[in-house]
This record gives sequence, C-alpha cells and structure tokens, in this order.
Amino acid sequence: MQNILNAWFVRDMVKATSDMWLKGWDERNGGNVSLRLLDEEVRPFAQDFDREPRTVELTQPAPGLANCWFLVTGSGKFFRNVQLDPADSLVLLRVSEDGRAYSIYWGLTNGGLPTSELASHFQSHSVRIKATNGADRVIMHCHATHFMSLSYVVELDSARFTRLLWEGSTECLVVFPDGVGIVPWMVPGTDGIGEKTAEQMASHSLVMWPFHGIFGAGPTLDETFGLIDTAEKSSEVVVKVLSMGGMKQSITTAELIALGERFNVKPWQAALEARHPHVA
Repeated sequence: MQNILNAWFVRDMVKATSDMWLKGWDERNGGNVSLRLLDEEVRPFAQDFDREPRTVELTQPAPGLANCWFLVTGSGKFFRNVQLDPADSLVLLRVSEDGRAYSIYWGLTNGGLPTSELASHFQSHSVRIKATNGADRVIMHCHATHFMSLSYVVELDSARFTRLLWEGSTECLVVFPDGVGIVPWMVPGTDGIGEKTAEQMASHSLVMWPFHGIFGAGPTLDETFGLIDTAEKSSEVVVKVLSMGGMKQSITTAELIALGERFNVKPWQAALEARHPHVA
C-alpha cells in the first residue's frame, strides 16, 4: 500500500521548500508554493485522505480550477520545518465543482489553513493554464534577496528591468525570454494583489512584488525554482556591479538577438528595445 508521504509530489515539495530556505529566500513563515496535480496522480493515495474533508469557501471564485487538486504550503508554516513534518506543513486540497470552495483531504495535521496567498496563487494558476495550454502547474512565491533589493534602486519599469537582468547574466534571456512583470506595491494576502499579479502572469512567468519578493510560474517545482534562482543570480550580479560603480560594458542588443536565435527563444520585444541608465 502506498503512503502519501512517499508520493513524488510530497517529496518534491519537501525538497523545494528546503532548498528555498537554504537559499535564504524564506525567512520565518515567508513564502508559499502551490502545485497543481492530476486526478490520476492523487487517487492512488486515497486511503490517506481524511474521512470527513474540511471545506472552506474561497474569497475569490476560481471556476477555471474546478475539481483541480493542489498541494500547497500552509499558512504560518516555516519552510525550514517542512522536511521535519510534511503532514503538518503541507495540505492537499481539491477545488469544488463550482469553483467557489475547496476541501482539505490531507495535511495540516495540527490545524490551520493553506497559505494566505491562496487567492493570488489560484488567480495566477487560472491564467497560466490558459497561457501555456496547461503546461504550467506550479506557482512559487519567495523573498529572493537581491531581486527584492533592486526594487529599491531601479526604475520599476518591466521592460527596462527585464533588460537589466538579461544583461546581468547571459542565460537569463534563454530562461525567461518573456521577461519580468511588475505590479505596484500592494498589501499581500488580498484579492487585489492577486488580480494584478494574474494580469502580469498572462504574459510573464516572473512577476516582481516591489519591496517584497517574486512570483514565478512553471511546469515543475524544479523548473520554477530554477527560474527564480536564475533571476536571483542575475540580480546578485547586478547589485555587485552597481556597488562597483555601474556597468562599463554589457551584452548588446544584437548579441541578445543572436542568443535568442541560438537557443530558439523569442525575446520580449519591449525589453530588447529598452534602455536602462546603469551603463557608465
């Protein structure tokens, strides 16, 4: 008999949250992750489900996610502790048939609720399903240090910021050719910030929450972690370059175009045309 603690999706979530903690992106109970699962992936573990699932009404209906399963980090849970007790820190839930509520089938053994950013996750999941024909199954939020630091010192313009990161590390254009969306600062845990984030997620797999952190979307936990890790590495390079007086030379537009051609990706045109003020 299979035990849900040995399921690939629980193991992968434990690894992702542990890696995010070790990176320093998720202090205390900061950050949240959700993974959309298929019915056939979940059903083999039905013997571990709660006999009387707890049902909670959503603050924002999600009809596009009706009957979908999700593995989600819990509200107030410390990522450094997920590996010690996954059943307490994680929750397996299913959205109702009308998309107005969800039921908790496993996890949160000591009580509680899914992440307070669940509405934002669901709004972004709904958008990414359409944008990627269902390929994207992960939404990941964390407080990536250098990425967040740049929001205090650069112009909060999506195209210019994307261009800056593309120039900060050669692989960035290949990993996120669709660029970085930016929302204004908003109170977290609200439907409003979820709506603004989802608007950006329609065309960007990465979204900046200024002075707060980053939202990323991808097909797997590894891919989404790698997406954020790549943006954060470039951000760290840029922070160090700016502290040394700014760029004296950088990757040119022609070189960025050649990079996209070599790796068969289409760079976001607005970022290709953008200029940033950090070249000395």
